[in-house]
Order: sequence, then C-alpha cells, then structure tokens
Amino acid sequence: MQAISILTACILAAFAGYAGAWYFGAIEGNFALLLFLATVVTGVYWLAERLYFLPQRRRAAEAVEAAAAQRRAELDRMGIAQVDIDVRAAKDKLLMQPWWLDWTAGLFPVIAAVFLLRSFLFEPFKIPSGSMIPTLLVGDLILVNKFTYGVRLPVINTKVTQGNAPQRGDVVVFRYPPQPSLDYIKRVVGLPGDEVAYLNKRLTINGQPVPASALPDYLEEGSLRYFQQFDEQLGAERHHLIVNPEAPAFVQGASNFAYRDQCRYSVEGVVCKVPEGHYFMMGDNRDNSLDSRYWGFVPESNIVGKAFFVWMNFGNLKRIGSFH
Repeated sequence: MQAISILTACILAAFAGYAGAWYFGAIEGNFALLLFLATVVTGVYWLAERLYFLPQRRRAAEAVEAAAAQRRAELDRMGIAQVDIDVRAAKDKLLMQPWWLDWTAGLFPVIAAVFLLRSFLFEPFKIPSGSMIPTLLVGDLILVNKFTYGVRLPVINTKVTQGNAPQRGDVVVFRYPPQPSLDYIKRVVGLPGDEVAYLNKRLTINGQPVPASALPDYLEEGSLRYFQQFDEQLGAERHHLIVNPEAPAFVQGASNFAYRDQCRYSVEGVVCKVPEGHYFMMGDNRDNSLDSRYWGFVPESNIVGKAFFVWMNFGNLKRIGSFH
C-alpha cells in the first residue's frame, strides 16, 4: 500500500503542477485534456476500489469480527460470561478509505459528471471583453449548448452527430483560428458561400442590406460614453448593436489569414466571400471587436457551440436570462 500511496501522491502533484504552471502562464494549458485525464485516472482508482481494495478491507473487517466471535465462544466455554470485546472501532478503521483513495476514487463520480456535462451538453464561459456589447457584458457568465451543431468527442474534436448548421445571427463560441487554445465569442454574420460586405459601417449580405433601425444611444458604463445603437434583423432573431461614429470605417491591421484573397479591403471597409466550410463572425460592438474582419474565417471544426443563456453576473443579477 505504501507504494500505491507514493504513486498517487506523485500523480496528484503532477496534476497540481500542470494546473499551477497553466495558471501562472508558464505553459499553454488544455482544460479538456486535463479533465479527460482526471476522469480516466480517477475512474481507474474507482474500479480498483470497487473490485479489489473495498472487498479486501471488508474481508479484513470480517476476519476481525470472526476472531472476536471465536474469542467470545472460548470464554463462554471457560465459564466467563461478562467480557469486554468490542471490535466496532477496529472494523470502522479497517473499512475507512485511505487518503489516496478518498482523493481519487472518491472524486470520480463528480469529475465524470462534469466531464460528460461539459463535453456533450453544456459548457460555462465567462465574457472577458466588451466585443459583444450590448448583447453580452463583461462579467456575464454564460452557458453554451454543445449539441445543437453536432456532438463532438472531447480532446480529438471528432464530430459524432451531424446536428444543425449555424445560422446567421447565432451567437457562437469557437476556438480562435490564430490560437485554437483560446475561446472567442461572436455572432455569425456570413455562412459558407455568402458575400459579406461591411462598408461605411453598413452590413450587406449577398448584395442585400441587412435591415437595421436606429435606437436611442447606448451608454457604455465602462467608458461612460454614448454610442449609436441599432436594432438589426440578421437571421430569425433581432438583436442590438452599437457603433462608434468617431471610429474610421476602414479595417486597420488585418492579418495574413487563410483565404485572405477572398477579401477586398478599402477605405470604406471590407468585402469577403466566405469559403465553403467556414463562417464570417462579427461582434455586436462593431467598432471594438477583433473579429473576422481582422483575422479571417472560422472553420466549421473550430465551432464549440451556441451561446444562449446568462446564468450569472455577480455585478448585475438582472442580466440573468436568455439572449439572442
């Protein structure tokens, strides 16, 4: 048992070291991989506990009780009726899980439940920036539906169910193409084959202007500035967006992304033809969003799921609820 205890301590130390190095920025972590490995490791301990360690402890406890019963019988034959033989404390100690099983097999049901929930159903995210204002605010804790667009196997990201294709107007979490370890959230603007034009801060898809009507100016609380606000009909649902009239229309600093030859940049903005199997994403905070205008198209394989619900914002509980 001493060897197993030392081995378990080393495994737990490795997990803690990985998490610590990730937290302090020494390595680029992969939470999906970490959770998968934790599920496998604790699952192995859980099976070993059920099939070997627990039966072994029960046999030891039964042996203690049998020895105590035999001792009582011997004393009865000797005519000694009053004896003080209580093995309950010893049995409880024998049946108790050692610390290394408590921190592995004992955690398996919780870790497995989180792994299954996060991998195939819903995953929580925190909004880190203002690129989706006014739809989503900094600090919003959101849920992402991971089966709407098809279920994918964790870590290897292989799709096992077809699901529905993303639609214009969907708010989507995806792996950032230039750095797939990062998750981004934007709105789907262009589908495969679409020609998306954003010229002079007006959105056009396949030559048709996207309907938008003016709303009262929006006060952005972080900067205490007012921005022009519009109600836009992109897809089945309407949503709000904001525009900074002082920001230039042309796109500054676009990178050399894949299929950049499908885009034409000018002082008025950008026009892009969306390649097959890719999507064009934009933030609702149109002049403060690092999106497809700058780093290109999102491959279908990078899509994580559809964002649909704010489950908490500790600074503003009124934010809780669904959104479009």
